[in-house]
Amino acid sequence: MKHKLSGLACAALILMAGCSSKSTVAPTDQSGAGTGAGTGSGAGAGSGAGSGAVAGPVLGDVFYAFDSSALSAEAQDQLKQNAAWLTKNTAQAVTIEGHCDERGTPEYNIALGERRANSAKEYLSNLGVNSSRLSTVSYGEERPFDPGHNEEAWAKNRRAHFVTK
Repeated sequence: MKHKLSGLACAALILMAGCSSKSTVAPTDQSGAGTGAGTGSGAGAGSGAGSGAVAGPVLGDVFYAFDSSALSAEAQDQLKQNAAWLTKNTAQAVTIEGHCDERGTPEYNIALGERRANSAKEYLSNLGVNSSRLSTVSYGEERPFDPGHNEEAWAKNRRAHFVTK
């Protein structure tokens, strides 16, 4: 009986230790060092294993104001950096994922995510990146980077995320 209890206690400690860490990247972090639990969410993280994505901090995310697909000056600066990388790496194609926070209907957020992805794609095209290398997809509110339910989390989730292929 004593061995069963110690075994259960050890198993519980191992499970709790494995769930205790969480990685986040603030919207102002443009290092591309975030991670996304293998789903492709997070600043600069690639998709999960087996997706064919290029590993490493390559392209930074672009963040949006509430209910907007307009590019801020900061977003435009990040897109200029992304365009410079894409100009140097002409063999790379990119999927631009449009994301939203959890407010709004799922249908509305899919459409808003599409507008966000398209605004980033259009800006990159205007900077000289061949649009045939850029594809878009909208995940709406379905793949949040931060699962929180407050303005700080929502600001991280309103983004265009870049995944190299």
